[in-house]
Parts: sequence; structure tokens; C-alpha cells
Amino acid sequence: MVVVGRLERHARYRAVIVDDGAPTSEIPAPDEQAGSEATSIDAGLTGSGLAAERERRLNHVASLRPSGTEPYPYRFDRTHDLGDVRSAWGNLEAGTETDDRVSIAGRIMLLRDSGKLIFATVQDRGGEVQLFISKAVIGDEGFADVKALDLGDWVGVTGTVMTTRKGELSIKVDAATLLSKAVRPLPDKWHGLTDTDTRFRQRYADLIVNAEARRHFEVRHAIISSFRRTLADAGFIEVETPVLHVEAGGAHARPFVTHHNALDMQLYLRIALELHLKRLIVGGMERVYEIGRIFRNEGISTRHNPEFTMMELYQAFADWNDVMDITELLITNAARDALGTTVLTIRGTSVDLADPWPRVRMIDAASEAVGAELHPSMPVDALAAIARDHGVSVAPHWAPGKIIEEVFEAHCEKDLVRPTFVTGHPVDISPLARVHRDDPHLTERFELFVDSRELANGYSELNDPIEQRSRFEAEQAAKEAGDAERGTVDEDYLRALEYGMPPTGGLGVGMDRLAMLLAGVDSIREVILFPTLRPEVM
Repeated sequence: MVVVGRLERHARYRAVIVDDGAPTSEIPAPDEQAGSEATSIDAGLTGSGLAAERERRLNHVASLRPSGTEPYPYRFDRTHDLGDVRSAWGNLEAGTETDDRVSIAGRIMLLRDSGKLIFATVQDRGGEVQLFISKAVIGDEGFADVKALDLGDWVGVTGTVMTTRKGELSIKVDAATLLSKAVRPLPDKWHGLTDTDTRFRQRYADLIVNAEARRHFEVRHAIISSFRRTLADAGFIEVETPVLHVEAGGAHARPFVTHHNALDMQLYLRIALELHLKRLIVGGMERVYEIGRIFRNEGISTRHNPEFTMMELYQAFADWNDVMDITELLITNAARDALGTTVLTIRGTSVDLADPWPRVRMIDAASEAVGAELHPSMPVDALAAIARDHGVSVAPHWAPGKIIEEVFEAHCEKDLVRPTFVTGHPVDISPLARVHRDDPHLTERFELFVDSRELANGYSELNDPIEQRSRFEAEQAAKEAGDAERGTVDEDYLRALEYGMPPTGGLGVGMDRLAMLLAGVDSIREVILFPTLRPEVM
């Protein structure tokens, strides 16, 4: 059996662990146990200490090749990962030795030298397992090679499965191979990377020593996999659309601008998936979705990263009610698949996602918050006065719906804890949504809020090319008036609509924010592997 693992660092930059539950015949005599007490853990190497340790390890690498040992071999054949080992042999009784041979590989996280015995803990993506390394079994040369290993080294080992007297599942090693020499010491396993900026900048180190960080991304993976299964079962097909756009449309956001040299033209990194996906509905694909990266040239916060992941879907012959139903299904299934439950604790309150989600109109919530009726049919001056009386600044070019939206954001969002659909957005802030069938000043649009965060946005799609042109022209006018986040007139999309788009419902879900919710974290950087950061000062 071969095992690969990582060593933990102690004050002398080596690590060895002894399990006092070793078979009685293997426990060294008292005078051989000088290293058996737990070694103190160094909180971290800095400055000259780090340089000296790195130099020591580099010298060790240089000494291996002349002796015929390659410190970075090309491959290693393992029979099991460590999760497989625990699944197959995790129920062995204490003090059991088997003839079952395995080859595993991992990074050394802990080591303790006890004279003629070395105990090591190795880690791979499937978990951890203990190595039981006896000089009598592995031989003098092999034992010396193991003693020369450092925390963080990757090793492959072969041996038999056993448990110690205390029941610790272990591998009794008869062969060990260095797979990759770590020339930089690991962060301390116990203290970890305490500086959050360092954690996010050096995500590779964070993932090595931080099991909780690894869990966040396991949750994220499970969410995305769940979405794909749910949508496949509902007859949707997954597609890919361009990242480089001629027009920045589909959302209110400031785009990143780039230049294509060969065509000598300005392009934009996409701010939404919407307009290309709806072109596919025009083409007759009927049910499509995409999980893709979006780019918005905006601020950075605990809820915002300049590049993030969206899932957008479009369903022909559906409206916003159908889309709200599938939103509940997608997120409830994702919670069940990622966490094994639909019950979350949000702000100390137990919330079951399987319960029906309430629906409240934006204008009703905003009106109740300020104690006065708000409706986009009212004069702009009247709405602006109410907003200012309640601490909301109003820009001169804002339309009525924008003022109501700002009042809602200032006074209502913070109180939305359990999943809630906020519906009926004003027309002037919803350029791609269809007018509400019962109120021409509102649209059939909704946003999903959970724990004060917007997680999803959807609507009955506007499919009238004449009205869409009018909306685009209003967007263009607002942009020229100084609103940099507004859109422009997308002539190709209008041409597509002129071929006829059937009644359609559309949805966008922020996958990063959903991962935050289900992983139970408060910063978007915890669920993006490599978030955008200021340049590092070296």
C-alpha cells in the first residue's frame, strides 16, 4: 500500500507523531522514547527563520539527485485514496492487523519520531490516515529516508492496513517514496493563516491547513452539481455564450472594457448572460441555461467581487410564476444535496427552505416602511420629497421607480431574513421585463432575498420588439444623462426579437451568494477560490 501525505511542523521544522496505541510488541522501551512527548508547535516562520529553513530544504533537494533519488517524480500509482481506506477498513477492531495491501499518496501533516518507530499523519482530498513506520519493517535505508522528510512533503507509501491498540486506523508501511519536496514550510495547522488577506491571496496554503475552507468549496461544488441535475430533469439544456460582447447589456452595471487588436474594435466583458440566451429561445431551443462567469467593474465588498458566477435560465411558454416555482425547487434541492437538510439557521432563527416562500410587492414594502403610499405613477418631486424625508438621497435624473427602489433598499432589505420574493418592480428599473398584466407602471419581475441578500432575479420576459426598442432608448438616454450603469440600444437583439420570441420566463441566480448562504459564511471571498484583491506588496 502506498500513502501520500503532509507533515506538520514543530519548533525544529520537522514533525513526527507517536500513537501510544501501537501494538505492544512495537512500542520502544522507555529509554528509546525521547521523542514521544508532544512537540510544541511553532506559530510560524518569518524573516531569516523562513529563509534559513527554505535554504535547508533546498540543500536537501540538491543532495538527493546525485544519490539517484528524484525529489519530483513523474507519477505514482495508488490503489486507494484515503477516503476509500476509511470506507473499507474504518470499522476494524482495535489491535487488528490485516494482510490487505494498499498504495496511497498524500501530504505529510504530522510526524513524531520515537526512535525505531515513526508515526505520520498524511492527508489527501479524501481525508487523513496514520502511517505506522517501523524500522524493522521498512529497513534501515527506508527508515532513514522517512526521517529526512519534512512537514508538507508529498509521499507515496505501500503497506498493509491495521489498527493500533487504541483503534487508530493506520497503514503499516513497508515502502515509502518522496513525491514532491516542499521547500517552503506550511502554515501552522493549529493556528492556521490568521490574516484573512493572506488566506485569500494564498488560497493554496489556506486549503492545506483549513478544513473549513475546503468544506466551503465542497458545498459550492454540490450546489452547482445539484442545479445541473435539477435542470436536466426539467428538460433544460446547458449552453455556452460569448464572454466578449459588442454591447454591454442584460443588467444595470458598469462594464470592463477591452480591445480586440485584429478587428480593431472595443468589446466589453459580459455583465449578464441574458441577451444571448434569449436569442436561443428565439431560435427555438425553448429551455436553456448557462452557469457562467460575469464581470462588473464595480466596488468590492463582502457581497461583491468584480467577477462572479451566475446561473441564468430561460423557459419558453412560461411566465414569472413558473420561474418563481423553479427557483424554490432549485435552491431547496441544492440545500438538500449540499447539506443533507433543507433547514438553515439564519440570524439564530431556524428556517426551512421547504416551506412556501412569501411574496411581497416592492411598492407595498416601501410604502409600509415610510408610512406613505409610494407608486411609480406619482410625480417625481413627490416621491423625491418622501425619500429625502426618510434619509434617502435622490439624484436629479432618477425616474420614479428608481426612487422607490432606493427607499426599499434603505429601509426594507435588512428585515428580509427568510426567503422572500419581492415582486412588481417599476418599469423604469426593469428594461427587459414584461409590463404587469394588472398595472402598467409595474413589471412582472421578482427578486429573491434571503438574510438581506439578493440571491435571484427573474421575470416574464419582454418579447415585444417595439416596446423593447423604446425601453432600450430610455436606457440610452439615462446613460447619456450620467448613469454609467445603464444600457444602450442593442440592435442585433432587437433584430432577433423581430423574428418572434414566444412567451418566456427567465431567471438569474447568484451562485456565489447562494454558496455563502448554504456554507454559512458572511463574505463572498470565502466561496470564491481566488477573489480579486489589491496588488500584493512584496
